[in-house]
Amino acid sequence: MADHSSYHYLDIGIAGEDLVAEWLQSNGWVILHRRWRYRNGEIDIIAQYDGQQQPTKQGEKALQQGKSNTGNETTVVPSLSPSLTPLSPTLAFVEVKTRSRDNWDAGGRNAITKQKQTKLQQTSLMFLAKYPQKADYPCQFDVAIVYCQQISQGLAALTISEEAITTVSVGGYLLMLEEYIPAAFDT
Repeated sequence: MADHSSYHYLDIGIAGEDLVAEWLQSNGWVILHRRWRYRNGEIDIIAQYDGQQQPTKQGEKALQQGKSNTGNETTVVPSLSPSLTPLSPTLAFVEVKTRSRDNWDAGGRNAITKQKQTKLQQTSLMFLAKYPQKADYPCQFDVAIVYCQQISQGLAALTISEEAITTVSVGGYLLMLEEYIPAAFDT
């Protein structure tokens, strides 16, 4: 069956990754790679925090005004809480799960199986082997949960969760970063 929606399923996943990457950047992280692949594994986002960066005034101002670089509407909580901001240089391997509400796998949480964790860890080791200058960084595996909701034309007001960290409207959908879990499955 053909997908006749205004936005393709894969594009929703990429839009969720875009939202998380933009939010990380607004909080002092540098995005090193997106959708980094090696053999049978892929890491959605690889980000670096150097322990000293703060959100740039320009980036903070743009986000507070509700515009992203792509011109989509955005609402952002100004910064990470202190417990989410690393105190030292850190490398984060981020798995982004973008799902609709009331989905089968608890917002993507149930998709982070031990097998998936092992695959992500193996892929991260290949990244570190390819970029040995990053091998001394403390590493963590983070999970970002993004909910998406189709925007209907007759809907006067959207239901945006008060817990949403940031939101974006793109391609007829509202995407909300609902939860960011640092060191979600570090061993």
